[in-house]
Amino acid sequence: MQEKGKVATGKMEAKRWSSFILLAVVVLGMWEVNKADAALSAAQCKEERRLGLNACKPVIYGKLPSPACCERIRVSHVECVCPDITPKLAALIDLDRAIRLIEGCGRRVPRHFKCGSITTP
Repeated sequence: MQEKGKVATGKMEAKRWSSFILLAVVVLGMWEVNKADAALSAAQCKEERRLGLNACKPVIYGKLPSPACCERIRVSHVECVCPDITPKLAALIDLDRAIRLIEGCGRRVPRHFKCGSITTP
């Protein structure tokens, strides 16, 4: 009986982790690169990621993005997150859902765009 509890707990943790990864992609899924912007510093990117994660935390729990979250999605920079998307993280992301959420916030997701280990369909 104790094994069933461990399996259920493991599945919940996997689901929570994959939701967190989805949040990271939604918040930081900066799919369009604005070439006119100057390069951001590491500190600026870290702050941008922090703001995005705080604004979009409810997405982890299956909620839709708030207006504040959508604003972060629209203004965030691709160069701040794409280097952090590893193959291991990419395997946990429901890409179709992430694209729907990003586009629902008004940000275009180009076809065949590569962000870290993710390439959009």
